[in-house]
Amino acid sequence: MRLSIIIPTLNEALSLQKLLPYLQTQIGMDVGVEIIIVDGGSTDASTDIAKRFDTTLVESDVQQRAYQLNKGAYRARGAIFYFLHADTFPPDQFISDIQKAIQTESVAGCFRLSFDWKHWFLRWHAWFTRFNWDGFHYGDQSLFVRRDVFETLGGFKESLDIMEDYDLVRRLKREGGFIIAKKSVVTSARRYREVGVFRLQFLYYLIFILFRMGISQEYLYQLYHRAKPKK
Repeated sequence: MRLSIIIPTLNEALSLQKLLPYLQTQIGMDVGVEIIIVDGGSTDASTDIAKRFDTTLVESDVQQRAYQLNKGAYRARGAIFYFLHADTFPPDQFISDIQKAIQTESVAGCFRLSFDWKHWFLRWHAWFTRFNWDGFHYGDQSLFVRRDVFETLGGFKESLDIMEDYDLVRRLKREGGFIIAKKSVVTSARRYREVGVFRLQFLYYLIFILFRMGISQEYLYQLYHRAKPKK
Protein backbone atom coordinates (compact mmCIF):
# COMPACT_ATOMS: atom_id res chain seq x y z
CA MET A 1 0.00 0.00 0.00
CA ARG A 2 1.66 3.22 -1.16
CA LEU A 3 2.40 5.70 1.65
CA SER A 4 2.51 9.49 1.35
CA ILE A 5 4.34 11.38 4.12
CA ILE A 6 2.92 14.91 4.25
CA ILE A 7 4.86 17.58 6.18
CA PRO A 8 3.62 21.19 6.57
CA THR A 9 6.40 23.74 7.03
CA LEU A 10 6.94 27.39 7.82
CA ASN A 11 10.54 28.34 8.59
CA GLU A 12 11.51 24.80 9.64
CA ALA A 13 14.99 24.68 8.08
CA LEU A 14 16.71 23.49 11.26
CA SER A 15 14.20 20.69 11.72
CA LEU A 16 14.14 19.60 8.07
CA GLN A 17 17.90 19.23 7.81
CA LYS A 18 17.68 16.62 10.59
CA LEU A 19 14.36 14.98 9.72
CA LEU A 20 14.73 14.44 5.97
CA PRO A 21 17.96 12.39 6.12
CA TYR A 22 16.34 10.22 8.80
CA LEU A 23 13.21 9.69 6.72
CA GLN A 24 15.19 8.78 3.62
CA THR A 25 17.22 6.28 5.63
CA GLN A 26 13.95 4.69 6.80
CA ILE A 27 12.52 4.66 3.28
CA GLY A 28 15.64 3.23 1.66
CA MET A 29 14.84 1.89 -1.80
CA ASP A 30 11.10 1.66 -1.19
CA VAL A 31 9.57 3.36 -4.24
CA GLY A 32 6.13 3.03 -2.66
CA VAL A 33 6.81 5.88 -0.24
CA GLU A 34 6.85 9.58 -1.10
CA ILE A 35 7.62 12.70 0.96
CA ILE A 36 5.57 15.83 0.31
CA ILE A 37 6.68 19.14 1.83
CA VAL A 38 3.94 21.79 1.88
CA ASP A 39 5.59 25.13 2.58
CA GLY A 40 3.60 28.14 3.71
CA GLY A 41 6.03 30.81 2.51
CA SER A 42 9.19 30.21 4.54
CA THR A 43 11.77 32.99 4.64
CA ASP A 44 14.56 30.69 5.80
CA ALA A 45 16.21 27.82 3.91
CA SER A 46 13.30 25.37 4.32
CA THR A 47 12.50 25.08 0.61
CA ASP A 48 16.18 24.88 -0.37
CA ILE A 49 16.69 21.97 2.02
CA ALA A 50 13.56 20.22 0.75
CA LYS A 51 14.90 20.44 -2.81
CA ARG A 52 18.15 18.71 -1.81
CA PHE A 53 16.26 15.55 -0.97
CA ASP A 54 13.90 13.29 -2.86
CA THR A 55 10.75 15.19 -1.96
CA THR A 56 7.83 16.81 -3.71
CA LEU A 57 7.76 20.49 -2.77
CA VAL A 58 4.33 22.11 -2.78
CA GLU A 59 4.16 25.85 -2.16
CA SER A 60 1.08 27.09 -0.33
CA ASP A 61 -0.21 30.63 -0.65
CA VAL A 62 -1.93 30.30 2.73
CA GLN A 63 -0.12 30.02 6.08
CA GLN A 64 -2.61 27.73 7.75
CA ARG A 65 -1.86 24.17 8.80
CA ALA A 66 -5.24 22.68 7.83
CA TYR A 67 -5.03 24.22 4.37
CA GLN A 68 -1.43 23.09 3.89
CA LEU A 69 -2.20 19.53 4.98
CA ASN A 70 -5.19 19.29 2.66
CA LYS A 71 -3.14 20.67 -0.21
CA GLY A 72 -0.48 18.06 0.44
CA ALA A 73 -3.12 15.32 0.50
CA TYR A 74 -4.50 16.56 -2.82
CA ARG A 75 -1.06 16.13 -4.42
CA ALA A 76 -0.38 12.78 -2.74
CA ARG A 77 -0.53 9.48 -4.62
CA GLY A 78 -0.60 7.10 -1.67
CA ALA A 79 -3.40 4.92 -0.40
CA ILE A 80 -2.28 5.90 3.09
CA PHE A 81 -1.61 9.47 4.24
CA TYR A 82 0.90 10.03 7.05
CA PHE A 83 0.77 13.58 8.44
CA LEU A 84 3.98 14.49 10.23
CA HIS A 85 5.34 17.64 11.88
CA ALA A 86 8.78 18.81 10.78
CA ASP A 87 10.11 18.65 14.35
CA THR A 88 8.86 15.11 15.03
CA PHE A 89 10.78 11.89 14.39
CA PRO A 90 8.68 8.74 13.80
CA PRO A 91 9.96 5.49 15.31
CA ASP A 92 12.25 3.02 13.57
CA GLN A 93 10.40 0.90 10.98
CA PHE A 94 7.39 3.20 11.16
CA ILE A 95 6.49 2.53 7.52
CA SER A 96 5.85 -1.17 8.04
CA ASP A 97 4.12 -0.43 11.37
CA ILE A 98 1.67 1.91 9.64
CA GLN A 99 1.03 -0.46 6.75
CA LYS A 100 0.37 -3.37 9.09
CA ALA A 101 -2.02 -1.28 11.20
CA ILE A 102 -4.01 -0.17 8.16
CA GLN A 103 -4.10 -3.68 6.69
CA THR A 104 -5.79 -5.02 9.82
CA GLU A 105 -8.95 -3.40 11.13
CA SER A 106 -7.75 0.18 11.50
CA VAL A 107 -8.84 3.08 9.32
CA ALA A 108 -6.47 5.49 11.06
CA GLY A 109 -4.18 5.87 14.04
CA CYS A 110 -1.19 7.56 15.61
CA PHE A 111 1.89 6.73 17.64
CA ARG A 112 2.46 7.37 21.30
CA LEU A 113 4.26 10.55 22.30
CA SER A 114 7.69 11.23 23.75
CA PHE A 115 9.79 14.38 23.93
CA ASP A 116 13.46 15.09 23.31
CA TRP A 117 13.66 16.51 26.84
CA LYS A 118 13.43 14.23 29.87
CA HIS A 119 11.44 16.66 32.01
CA TRP A 120 9.40 14.68 34.54
CA PHE A 121 6.13 16.46 33.77
CA LEU A 122 6.45 15.94 30.02
CA ARG A 123 7.22 12.26 30.56
CA TRP A 124 4.16 11.99 32.80
CA HIS A 125 1.95 13.77 30.25
CA ALA A 126 3.28 11.66 27.37
CA TRP A 127 2.59 8.43 29.30
CA PHE A 128 -1.17 8.99 28.94
CA THR A 129 -0.99 9.05 25.14
CA ARG A 130 -0.94 5.23 25.14
CA PHE A 131 -4.65 5.31 25.98
CA ASN A 132 -7.34 5.91 23.41
CA TRP A 133 -8.87 8.73 25.42
CA ASP A 134 -10.42 11.91 24.12
CA GLY A 135 -8.13 14.92 24.31
CA PHE A 136 -4.79 13.07 24.27
CA HIS A 137 -4.10 12.74 20.55
CA TYR A 138 -2.89 15.60 18.39
CA GLY A 139 -0.65 16.30 15.42
CA ASP A 140 2.54 16.05 17.49
CA GLN A 141 2.01 12.29 17.62
CA SER A 142 1.71 12.19 13.81
CA LEU A 143 -1.39 10.76 12.17
CA PHE A 144 -1.89 8.01 9.60
CA VAL A 145 -5.19 7.48 7.81
CA ARG A 146 -6.57 5.62 4.83
CA ARG A 147 -6.95 7.91 1.86
CA ASP A 148 -10.56 6.93 1.17
CA VAL A 149 -11.61 7.61 4.77
CA PHE A 150 -9.81 10.97 4.80
CA GLU A 151 -11.53 12.04 1.60
CA THR A 152 -14.94 10.82 2.77
CA LEU A 153 -14.62 12.97 5.90
CA GLY A 154 -13.57 16.00 3.86
CA GLY A 155 -10.05 16.18 5.28
CA PHE A 156 -9.01 18.81 7.78
CA LYS A 157 -11.49 21.60 8.44
CA GLU A 158 -9.98 24.75 6.98
CA SER A 159 -12.34 26.83 9.11
CA LEU A 160 -10.13 25.86 12.07
CA ASP A 161 -6.90 27.79 12.62
CA ILE A 162 -6.21 25.76 15.74
CA MET A 163 -7.27 22.30 17.00
CA GLU A 164 -7.72 21.07 13.42
CA ASP A 165 -5.78 17.93 14.29
CA TYR A 166 -7.90 17.09 17.35
CA ASP A 167 -11.06 17.73 15.32
CA LEU A 168 -10.02 15.24 12.63
CA VAL A 169 -8.96 12.61 15.17
CA ARG A 170 -12.32 12.92 16.89
CA ARG A 171 -14.15 12.41 13.58
CA LEU A 172 -11.92 9.48 12.67
CA LYS A 173 -12.66 7.75 15.97
CA ARG A 174 -16.35 7.86 15.10
CA GLU A 175 -15.50 5.83 12.00
CA GLY A 176 -14.06 3.12 14.24
CA GLY A 177 -10.75 1.29 14.09
CA PHE A 178 -8.53 4.12 15.38
CA ILE A 179 -5.33 2.55 16.76
CA ILE A 180 -2.64 3.87 19.11
CA ALA A 181 0.58 2.19 17.97
CA LYS A 182 2.85 0.83 20.69
CA LYS A 183 5.92 2.75 19.54
CA SER A 184 6.51 6.45 20.20
CA VAL A 185 7.46 9.41 18.07
CA VAL A 186 10.03 11.83 19.46
CA THR A 187 8.90 15.40 19.17
CA SER A 188 10.71 18.62 19.97
CA ALA A 189 10.15 20.26 23.35
CA ARG A 190 11.51 23.57 22.07
CA ARG A 191 8.34 25.52 22.76
CA TYR A 192 8.18 24.12 26.29
CA ARG A 193 11.77 25.21 26.85
CA GLU A 194 11.02 28.70 25.53
CA VAL A 195 7.71 29.32 27.28
CA GLY A 196 7.95 27.11 30.36
CA VAL A 197 6.59 23.60 30.81
CA PHE A 198 3.74 24.29 33.22
CA ARG A 199 2.72 27.59 31.66
CA LEU A 200 2.50 26.13 28.17
CA GLN A 201 0.76 22.90 29.17
CA PHE A 202 -1.80 24.84 31.20
CA LEU A 203 -2.46 26.92 28.09
CA TYR A 204 -2.96 23.76 26.01
CA TYR A 205 -5.40 22.34 28.54
CA LEU A 206 -7.30 25.63 28.60
CA ILE A 207 -7.53 25.78 24.80
CA PHE A 208 -8.86 22.22 24.71
CA ILE A 209 -11.60 23.04 27.24
CA LEU A 210 -12.56 26.28 25.50
CA PHE A 211 -12.64 24.55 22.11
CA ARG A 212 -15.03 21.93 23.45
CA MET A 213 -17.16 24.78 24.84
CA GLY A 214 -17.43 26.30 21.36
CA ILE A 215 -15.32 29.40 21.97
CA SER A 216 -14.42 31.23 18.75
CA GLN A 217 -11.37 30.29 16.73
CA GLU A 218 -10.20 33.91 16.75
CA TYR A 219 -10.01 33.93 20.54
CA LEU A 220 -8.33 30.52 20.74
CA TYR A 221 -5.76 31.53 18.14
CA GLN A 222 -4.95 34.72 20.04
CA LEU A 223 -4.71 32.75 23.27
CA TYR A 224 -2.30 30.26 21.74
CA HIS A 225 0.02 33.01 20.50
CA ARG A 226 -0.20 34.91 23.77
CA ALA A 227 2.36 32.61 25.35
CA LYS A 228 5.73 34.32 25.03
CA PRO A 229 9.17 32.81 25.65
CA LYS A 230 10.63 33.45 29.09
CA LYS A 231 13.17 36.27 29.16
